[in-house]
Amino acid sequence: MSSPASPALSVRKPSQKPVLVDVRNHIGHLTLNRPASLNAIDLDMIRTLQRQLDAWAEDPMVYAVVLRGAGNKAFCAGGDIRSLYESYKNNQERHQAFFVEEYALDLTIHDYRKPVMALMDGLVLGGGMGLVQGADLRVVTERSRLGMPEVAIGYFPDVGGSYFLPRIAGELGTYLGVTGAQIGAADALYCGLADWSMTCELLPRLDHMLDHLKWKSTPLKDLQGAMARLGTQRLPSPPLETLRPAIDHFFGLPDLPSIIEQLQQVTVADTHQWALDTAITMQEHSPLAMAVTLEMMRRGRHLSLQDCFAMELHLDRQWFEHGDLIEGVRALIIDKDRKPLWRVPGVHDLSVEHVQSFFSGLEA
Repeated sequence: MSSPASPALSVRKPSQKPVLVDVRNHIGHLTLNRPASLNAIDLDMIRTLQRQLDAWAEDPMVYAVVLRGAGNKAFCAGGDIRSLYESYKNNQERHQAFFVEEYALDLTIHDYRKPVMALMDGLVLGGGMGLVQGADLRVVTERSRLGMPEVAIGYFPDVGGSYFLPRIAGELGTYLGVTGAQIGAADALYCGLADWSMTCELLPRLDHMLDHLKWKSTPLKDLQGAMARLGTQRLPSPPLETLRPAIDHFFGLPDLPSIIEQLQQVTVADTHQWALDTAITMQEHSPLAMAVTLEMMRRGRHLSLQDCFAMELHLDRQWFEHGDLIEGVRALIIDKDRKPLWRVPGVHDLSVEHVQSFFSGLEA
């Protein structure tokens, strides 16, 4: 046991900081550093990232930014849901501040004046997707698993999901949002949710290249040149390419009951087992969250990025009181009984009026 005055207790080691900040060869490196929590982001991390990006935006000596996660399991597995749950339960306001500041950070990355490279090794879920989808160079590896799994805990795909998911070809984004399905590198490239793929064993070599990069053209072109030497922009046989006709058919249907009913009864090509499995998965999720997600996707397809974030924030402000997130977190993360009591028990109990009520007042 160390004495109270020992450095181990009185000084926080740099490696324990939840976000590591470094500048090398005119590149600002930001590393999410909570590997034991799969680099889940909380409000303090969001504020650190925002401060640093704001400072680097004005710094002529920083030409570009690289985002990554510590460890080899996750870039970022999402927001720190437990802390949001506790904030709400204790009548605090951190959960409200979290969404406002998280979306502002995501928007900063989308609009950033300098190129941002996101190294998406491992899990990239929920809030992690919000951080990477605005980046100019989104890099996946064979370990990458991307997804917006919010419906499983009674929530909806936010962090700009209402913007970037509906813009994937056909109904693939609707499928990913409503089912919470996760995809690998080949599908990420196919869906346009990533730009480059490389093997994880080449990541140290990429770092070496970045540290010794000779800046010649524009920073973005120089970074693209480095990636072209290590990565590829296409991988063979993305599974979603095969499933695309079925997904476009089922997830283009008007409402959730029709989607689930047809998944169970209609056969498109040789996707019958996939369709049955998808229906089973969907029946475990919050019907209200899936229905709001479906409506959100269809609205988001026609909205600007800023308007999509505004719509998500509008939903957030009602969701803790009137949605299923608190019950979902209780059942799946806190008590772990895996028996959530959703506000709407089944998809056939949904009413159009109930779903639309969450969107009322948006125009104002």
